[in-house]
Amino acid sequence: MTTFKSLGLNTELLKAVEKLGFETPTEVQDKVIPILLEQNTDLVALAQTGTGKTAAFGFPMLQRIDAKQRTTQGLILAPTRELCLQITNEMGIYGQALKNINIVAIYGGANIQEQANKIRRGAQIVVATPGRLKDMIGRRLVDISAIQYCVLDEADEMLNMGFYEDIKDILTHTPKSKNSWLFSATMPPEVNTIAKKFMKKPIEITVGTKNSSAKNIDHQYFIVAARERYNALRAVVSMNTDLFGVVFCRTKIETQKVAEKLIQDGYKAAAIHGDLSQNQRDIVMQSFRKKRIQLLIATDVAARGIDVDDLTHVINYQLPDEIETYTHRSGRTGRAGKLGTSIIFVTKSDRRKIKLIENKLQTKLTELEMPSPEEVLTSKVIHWTDQVKNIPIKSDLHNHLPLAIKALEDISKETLIEMMLSKEFKNFDLHPKAIEFSRDDRSDRSSDRRSDRKINAPQDKDRFFINVGARDQYEWTTLKDFLRSFLKLGPDDVFQVEVMKNFSFFSTHKDHRDHVLKSFDNLIMDDRKVSVELTKKGKTFSPKKNFKKKKFK
Repeated sequence: MTTFKSLGLNTELLKAVEKLGFETPTEVQDKVIPILLEQNTDLVALAQTGTGKTAAFGFPMLQRIDAKQRTTQGLILAPTRELCLQITNEMGIYGQALKNINIVAIYGGANIQEQANKIRRGAQIVVATPGRLKDMIGRRLVDISAIQYCVLDEADEMLNMGFYEDIKDILTHTPKSKNSWLFSATMPPEVNTIAKKFMKKPIEITVGTKNSSAKNIDHQYFIVAARERYNALRAVVSMNTDLFGVVFCRTKIETQKVAEKLIQDGYKAAAIHGDLSQNQRDIVMQSFRKKRIQLLIATDVAARGIDVDDLTHVINYQLPDEIETYTHRSGRTGRAGKLGTSIIFVTKSDRRKIKLIENKLQTKLTELEMPSPEEVLTSKVIHWTDQVKNIPIKSDLHNHLPLAIKALEDISKETLIEMMLSKEFKNFDLHPKAIEFSRDDRSDRSSDRRSDRKINAPQDKDRFFINVGARDQYEWTTLKDFLRSFLKLGPDDVFQVEVMKNFSFFSTHKDHRDHVLKSFDNLIMDDRKVSVELTKKGKTFSPKKNFKKKKFK
């Protein structure tokens, strides 16, 4: 059996291993640590998030660093603030028995001068996000010209987030003689380009299958209509009472809407997206890590770098455009040998993406039928009865027991339980339209759109142009929901929504004309002016012409 001692770690680091309770190294640690300890080499390691990559590069870097030198010898680049802080914390724990080792995290959203002061006092290892590091290099607040070891962690995530140019610029300030260690879950072309451009004949280590998801993840999908996604989500969560996971949506608006609906329905949920302040984000993440929140509703960008243990489920409320993004989503569950579940809600028109995922991941996805309302209720009752049986008895209520028994003595056991069930599930309808999942062609987006046009097409209507579209990650359903929510209109008051690439059209009843135009007057969203204009009958509306007139702020 392989042990950490047999990998070549020194006594001080083995003390940390023992204190942490690590028994045997993970596969990536077993393969990587001996190479990085014994050889001066570049290395590319492909392994899923959660497989122990931080220890795989962290222990060798700590063992090789010269604590007597105060210059920066090791650099670790990470895509997000959260991952940056996490790596810094873990490296500190690994090196707790080492003397005079300083590890400093630098990232955006914190005081840059305070970070510079920490660097100035001596930091052998710097853990940084690309944007903040590039800024500090430009201000000459950090010197990486003498580093010996450079780690690119979650390299594919950093490139997905648009850090390619920043990384190239940062690496030009490092010596060519350094050892570069690149860790990534997948190997898209951009990561391969970085490896070829800045690395010298790197050793490649692959844990599992290249560009595949973890084998201990059960990939499932449900075919539902676009407008039924939320009800499908609610049914799945109800059937999995111990679920602890992340729900991925395409847009910030969608994450907020889904979270609000879940909270209204009694679930412990919260949204995390780009509009949250760093303090709000920290509060949400702290609550999620402590499991005070059951469901985190997130966009892909907001979720990057989040590393939370024991996720039972990842739910794809909508599929991402790139299969690599799905790989990252699903890879957040099924970690450290535990089983996880990745669920996809897919419309019939998008079903072809399932086959693409299967081909890419070299695994079979299981199609499941949505549970019936009866099945959902049965699951909830079983969970409720288990909870009741495990309620601890309060001894100080014992004296009041005779009073309660006397007050309820005329009620039979069966009737009393039925009353308790009725109280617990008073809002649950066994036949709600919300849980009727159609399986015919009406589940397609195109059919939904036709239905929307047919039912909601009154003559006394106004047609509006709005300068948002598919490039803003809207589809007609999400734009319609946004308009209804923003304008505070009823379900039938916004109709005939058409989404183009750069702009869209929608209709409302004429009674709402002034309200619509006034609501969008001087509206700024995401640092951009959102404009709405009334189209005129008998005139050809030129969106390109009007679009040019609108200046983005």
